[in-house]
Amino acid sequence: MMLVCPECASRVERVEVPAGWRCPACQKTWPVISGIPRFVSQEHLASFGLQWNKYEVAHADEDRRTFEAKTGVALRDLKGLTVLDAGCGGGRYSKVAGDAGALVTGADHTSAVDKAAALCRGLASAHFVQADLKKLPFEPASFDFVFSIGVMHHDVETRAVFDRVAQMVKPGGQYAVWLYRKNQWWQEAINSFLRRRTTRMPAESLEKWCRLGAWLGGVSVVNKTLNKLANFSAHPARENRVCDTFDWYAPQYQHHHTLAELTTWFREAGFTDLRVLAPEKTGRLYRFFYDHNLLIGSGVNVLGIRRKCESTKDRTADYADTRG
Repeated sequence: MMLVCPECASRVERVEVPAGWRCPACQKTWPVISGIPRFVSQEHLASFGLQWNKYEVAHADEDRRTFEAKTGVALRDLKGLTVLDAGCGGGRYSKVAGDAGALVTGADHTSAVDKAAALCRGLASAHFVQADLKKLPFEPASFDFVFSIGVMHHDVETRAVFDRVAQMVKPGGQYAVWLYRKNQWWQEAINSFLRRRTTRMPAESLEKWCRLGAWLGGVSVVNKTLNKLANFSAHPARENRVCDTFDWYAPQYQHHHTLAELTTWFREAGFTDLRVLAPEKTGRLYRFFYDHNLLIGSGVNVLGIRRKCESTKDRTADYADTRG
């Protein structure tokens, strides 16, 4: 994958001492650490670097099912495609794509890329960069398929991330995005109240509360009732419950969106043939709560195809404009 400067979009060149990349146009340099180009530091997203490096949450069969459900793309169709995992976290979905034969690049703003690279060790077709999703070091229209699962809503402005990542999709390529769903007003009020406190907690203190949430998530009668008031994970594995609950309460930013918002963004970014993807879970009671926006932590999920009529020149100009 050809890398470009995230500031001016010029192609960068490799330097050996110290190991890294340099932009010949604007003279900026970036290090390569543990084999991974580092274009940013963690900043306000440090909690994700902590959680993905600390917890073991990958489950091969489950991850494959989740990937297909939240991208709308069958694993058998990935072979030979260039794929971008925008916000790869610990890399479990990058691994799914790589195992299926894709040429996958995972990008994340945090040190979670270290966990992703370790998880995908041995997969020659998987590569990672630590980069801001709003300033990705790739040329526009570089990928056949781009997906982002549960990431963009953690930026100060979800739409800005969505639009920048959308420009990475080739004409005729596919783009799948999963974002937190906006719930009922009273659920949103309770969540905002709790998160005003949890986002100020030291990680060690918050983790203790998350372990309590993980215990509650393992009690069936509790997680089917109290979980409609305050979010805590009900995943079958305890470590996933702790990680998922920490993931909910630690990040500085957490925006919730409607399906109408997300489909509008796709259309305005030049995508057609939109598919609204159904949730992975089934059951009449689950679907009732889901359809009435009562499931905290559930998502809005869309897959679209980029129109083929845009010229490369127009796409490159548009991308340069977004970088200021």
